[in-house]
Amino acid sequence: MKRIKAFAKINLTLDITGRREDGYHLLRSIMQQIYPCDFVEVKKADSISLKLFCDDEPGSSHDVVPADERNIAWKAAELILKEAGIDSGVEITLKKSIPAAAGLAGGSTDAAAVLKGVNELYGIGYDTDKLCELGVKLGADVPFCIRGGTALAEGIGDKLTPLPTPEKAYILLVKPPIAVSTKEVYEAYDALEPSEREDKSGRLEKLLKEGGADPKAVCGCLMNVLAGVTEARHPMIKEIREKMTELGAEGALMSGSGPSVFGIFSDGDKAKEAYKRMTDLYPDAYRAICSFANGGEE
Repeated sequence: MKRIKAFAKINLTLDITGRREDGYHLLRSIMQQIYPCDFVEVKKADSISLKLFCDDEPGSSHDVVPADERNIAWKAAELILKEAGIDSGVEITLKKSIPAAAGLAGGSTDAAAVLKGVNELYGIGYDTDKLCELGVKLGADVPFCIRGGTALAEGIGDKLTPLPTPEKAYILLVKPPIAVSTKEVYEAYDALEPSEREDKSGRLEKLLKEGGADPKAVCGCLMNVLAGVTEARHPMIKEIREKMTELGAEGALMSGSGPSVFGIFSDGDKAKEAYKRMTDLYPDAYRAICSFANGGEE
């Protein structure tokens, strides 16, 4: 049996740089793993099966997670077993803590964990590059979730440049009880007029490499070109983001296409007070205080 931690992901920066003929958007994003994590266990079996256990935290939306072949973790098992020519199966036990449909790569990180776990379980011997080659067939975030830590992601998310993890910070994560259509968000963004903007991914990349990425410096680089689109459709997201800064966050931003918002705090006490305030204001939202994950923890 193999047991793997599957960490959540936030986008410290997210810019869209173009679009391929097949419809995939080209991005430039600093991705960061954070500590809310699922636990994925894989055991050898005659066929593929999935056991699903979910936390019942408010706003987790785990009711939308399928426990059958529709689950991306199941698809990951099918993919690697077929690629390796293995006729046997795997029993997957998935313990969900990362909220679903949240812009936190909850499904992608589970798929990444299954690819890594099955690779070790059966002694297949694929290296990280091969696993990422398989992972991108499942979703654009899967290669990053395989490598973990902090990285500049380009292309459709498959071109990754590992980076040092930012300095210690306290992260307040809030996912409001809102359903966001990623497809509709990207379509709305595509309808906007192109605009000139600073390459904040490049600025943050330089800071990380130079070792000057304290919480305040990181927050000076936060950007997400999709935030305006999603916030216009769901004003609660903007309200949460602004409330976090009022409560002492160095900066706050929506992750991915939403609806999750993260605030980065230098002061742990301020983060705890903000958590309490968010609990009062948004009792139906998912809430957590967490930290950056460096990618080296299994």
